[in-house]
Amino acid sequence: MLNRLLWLSAFLLLALATAGCGAPEPERPAPPPAAAPAPAWEIKIPLGLGPDLQAPAGNPPTREKVELGRHLYFDKRLSLAGDVSCATCHDPARGFTDNLPVSPGHQGQKGTRSSPTVINATYSYLQFWDGRAATLEEQALAPIGNPIEMGNTVEGMVATLSGIADYAPRFAAAFGDPAITPERVAQAIASYERTVLSGNSKWDRFMAGDAAAMSEQEKRGWELFKGKAQCTLCHAGQTFSDSDFHNLGVGISAPKPDLGRFLVTKDEKDKGAFKTPTVRDITRTAPYMHDGSQQTLEEVVAFYNKGGEKNRWLDPKIVPLRLTPEESADIIAFMRALDGEMPNPVGPPAGR
Repeated sequence: MLNRLLWLSAFLLLALATAGCGAPEPERPAPPPAAAPAPAWEIKIPLGLGPDLQAPAGNPPTREKVELGRHLYFDKRLSLAGDVSCATCHDPARGFTDNLPVSPGHQGQKGTRSSPTVINATYSYLQFWDGRAATLEEQALAPIGNPIEMGNTVEGMVATLSGIADYAPRFAAAFGDPAITPERVAQAIASYERTVLSGNSKWDRFMAGDAAAMSEQEKRGWELFKGKAQCTLCHAGQTFSDSDFHNLGVGISAPKPDLGRFLVTKDEKDKGAFKTPTVRDITRTAPYMHDGSQQTLEEVVAFYNKGGEKNRWLDPKIVPLRLTPEESADIIAFMRALDGEMPNPVGPPAGR
């Protein structure tokens, strides 16, 4: 009997010892989730603008290229005398213009046209008042070799940059090697200019569904802008510009008038025609028109209201509008509601 009890005791002890051999291990705390990868760098597009920045296939914007372009844009050493940079005539603090009728260039020389804004220029199909450049890349080099603007040559500009020690590593970071070429300078400056975007204006928020974003006067102005005043015949689309060329009669009565687009196309119908400027951020870019001849928005609206300046090439869209003073004021209030916000860094880099 004792032996039987001893055997049962041993059996029970063995069973207890082996009972947990096949049991699952106690749950362990789950490891913390892996940190999410940092989002890829991208240009911030504000409300009201589309994502297609019209960058050529061979020049996609990158952080390094944009930063290089930003340095070049503010560097006066691109000019022959070291006195003019891109930002001299297209200053971020002045709506990316210089708020002058015409700009002083190389050694104080003056041209005949007002500096157009760079804001949202990436969406424009042609650059300059006369559309002689097809891309921002093409536009970027033109002032460098212009004897009145920067007074340099692209070869002289490359030689100057090649002698500045900190540019070689910047070009290497942007393009993979330190070679400095006119094409790369143009690509970098254009890449920076593609970040100069303005949107999220009161009008953008209103169109996105915020009925309170605009005042009643601004709303009346918007209705007039697209209705009685016929502004959207030319000032249309996301930039409020059709990127086309129109003769308004501005300056046409001068002894030697600027013939604008005609100088590019040699087409008779283009005499005195200039590109439709954007109306976005219009309060920041005075004076107005290609020659800077109109100082205020009140002058601009009055000019359109009378039907422009009569001449044989006047665009048929330009007709007397018969706006009342109150309606003119409403339209101006609406245009002020197009002042936007710039989400990307646009000022000079540190040290400039």
